Amino acid sequence: MILPGATLGVLGGGQLGRMFALAAKVMGYQVVVLDPDPASPAGQIADVHLKADYRDAVALLRMGSLCDAVTTEFENVPAASLDMLAKHCLVAPSPQAMAVAQDRLAEKSRAREFGCDTAPFANIESEGDLVHAWTQIGAPALLKTRRLGYDGKGQARVNSLDELVAAYAELGKVPCLLEGFLPLEREVSVVLARNQADEIAFFPLAENQHRDGVLDISIVPARVPEALANDARRMAAGLAHGLDYVGVMAVEFFILRGEENTQGRIVFNEMAPRPHNSGHYTLDACASDQFQQQVRALCGLPLGDSRLLSPVVMVNLLGDVWQPEPRWDLLLKHPGVQLHLYGKAEARPGRKMGHYNCLAATLDEALQLALDTRAELGIGAD
Repeated sequence: MILPGATLGVLGGGQLGRMFALAAKVMGYQVVVLDPDPASPAGQIADVHLKADYRDAVALLRMGSLCDAVTTEFENVPAASLDMLAKHCLVAPSPQAMAVAQDRLAEKSRAREFGCDTAPFANIESEGDLVHAWTQIGAPALLKTRRLGYDGKGQARVNSLDELVAAYAELGKVPCLLEGFLPLEREVSVVLARNQADEIAFFPLAENQHRDGVLDISIVPARVPEALANDARRMAAGLAHGLDYVGVMAVEFFILRGEENTQGRIVFNEMAPRPHNSGHYTLDACASDQFQQQVRALCGLPLGDSRLLSPVVMVNLLGDVWQPEPRWDLLLKHPGVQLHLYGKAEARPGRKMGHYNCLAATLDEALQLALDTRAELGIGAD
């Protein structure tokens, strides 16, 4: 075990790194952040902020010498950087698990291998693969870049081979997946923690609603049959076990529309090898939150109590709300609202600036509070 008083590192200085650092410092650890942005949200509160590129060998060597263990706040950290750090200190999740999450083909293939259902997909390495992929998948379909796509970026819906050719060119002719379009009823996510002793703790399922490809609200507990919730937990656990994953992981699933009087089917969408936007409700509504669990898993500690203490709805705050300034007085007049801001200096449309959690005695009341406060802040107003 790595006990309080030790030093933990995080690659990445955004809001997830900030919340990890806050949790670690509350628990008595020192924190080192590596991020090139001198004003990074996590760097603001770190004991040491290494302002360098993620490939900077000198900075990585210093981080490895300072830290007892290192984790990441985003999945696209260069694999070579993780390998270098792993020579000097514990790194979790492992470079091997991170490599799977960085490539949609590897991710979908391993998900199937470890017991998850997925949408049909075809790999596209070059223009020569387009006709074969279209023959396999057909219309309608989603073209997604294999790397670096998030929040709706790096993907396009296509309904014909001509549209596929055009979309592939627009995405830069990089390796892609063509996925069959599924009849979705809703999206849910499982946030779990797994430690080195193969102990897994699940947070309650979140039901996620998006706006313009970005998470808008998460409703907890998700309004799904328990059998589907069990299927989601089973598949997420299979993926964590199969990858020998250590840390906090979010796994997104689609629930498909079923025939009349049936509950539909659940399929794997993607994994995030880190705490997740849809797990931010845990900061106020669970006995332990996802960042405390991240610290515990990284340090080889027993996992915390992940039970839900209150129904909750999380609302994302994007830079659009800063037009010109947010009316926090309208939000904070509600006793059931807990506000979390990320310390970012510049608010831009679509940029994640914070979130707030709405807690109430019932899920219906929490959802109504979320909808009312969104309206008061002008979120979603056209």
